[in-house]
Amino acid sequence: MKSIYLDNAATTPLDSRVLEKMQPYFSDVFGNPSSFHAAGLAAKKGVDAARKSIAALMNAHADELVFCSGGTESDNLAILGLVRTNKAKVKHVITSAIEHPAVLELLTHLQKAGEIELTILSVDKFGLVDVRELEKALRPETILVSIMYANNEIGTIEPIADMGRALLKWRKTHNTPFPYFHTDACQAAGVLDLDVEKLHVDLLTLNGSKIYGPKGVGLLFVRRGVEIEPIIYGGGQERGLRSGTENVPGIVGLAAALEIAQAEKEKENVRLTKLRDKLTAGLLKIKKTKLNGHATERLPNNVNISFLDVEGEAAVLYLDAQGIYCSTGSACASGSLDPSHVILAIGLPYEAAHGSLRFTLGHSTKPADIDYVLKVVPDVMAKLRHMSPVNLDMKYFK
Repeated sequence: MKSIYLDNAATTPLDSRVLEKMQPYFSDVFGNPSSFHAAGLAAKKGVDAARKSIAALMNAHADELVFCSGGTESDNLAILGLVRTNKAKVKHVITSAIEHPAVLELLTHLQKAGEIELTILSVDKFGLVDVRELEKALRPETILVSIMYANNEIGTIEPIADMGRALLKWRKTHNTPFPYFHTDACQAAGVLDLDVEKLHVDLLTLNGSKIYGPKGVGLLFVRRGVEIEPIIYGGGQERGLRSGTENVPGIVGLAAALEIAQAEKEKENVRLTKLRDKLTAGLLKIKKTKLNGHATERLPNNVNISFLDVEGEAAVLYLDAQGIYCSTGSACASGSLDPSHVILAIGLPYEAAHGSLRFTLGHSTKPADIDYVLKVVPDVMAKLRHMSPVNLDMKYFK
């Protein structure tokens, strides 16, 4: 049976070139980077080299990078660290309705706990945040804006640089360093520009598992002058912002994966875009379907389609039986039966949200794989619709 992996937004396989770079740090260069003996210093050298490499790719300073366990911890460190550093009585934070749960769940928790006042910006039918709405939401007490670079479910790319410029203008006009600007760029790495100066961001989240690097490692960019408190205490590693013995193989692997991804992104983006558009066009030939997200301002590997009169979880299982691996909603929330908050935020009804499937292409995706998917999916949808008691009108998609 065929095995076609189309869930690369959830995680990617480890690139063999990355593994080769990591290999010595599992058993040969195994010292604790905090130790002063030769074994420890050899490990520290690997961490320092990785930090410098990543900083160069991001047009950042090496001391602005904090290594951690992944995107979720990075998001939490950025938000909790900043909120709890600022001692103002009224702390206002702005985010969007389509953020990753690592951002949205944390902020709503802080709001319920009375630690912040929260404004959640709506998005248009494509999942785009309006910069003018962001400007209207700003207050003198706003300390943080957190908007993701590219959405993990529908692939829409947000105008982060435009938002950054708007926030710089606000700061200058009001003579204040606030609000700081954080973006979760986990889906953007290896696809979009990560130059923090061009993006005008103060905090930026990355992780390894989305770019053919190792799982369990990520980083937070913290611009010089931005003060945050740690959320993990201990030995004071990572400039005191993230205690715990460094994951040396993971850090080395993260740097290697990012180097490879950034070097190959232009050629790979062109290849994936062609395959993405072919898959999109073929799936939209199926009756009662709709593309979610922006048609062009989207990640080159992302296809998110709502299939009316279909239960997404059932479709995933039927496709799995045919060797096609995709997802419904976010992989981080796959244990929940709730419909995708992202699909609901772009204005579709619950039934459409429950029937949305995400296909995310990757390095292994070939034209023949797309042909196979386009052969299998119509039959699966016809079978599921025959079994379904639901029959929604297409007016919901207009």
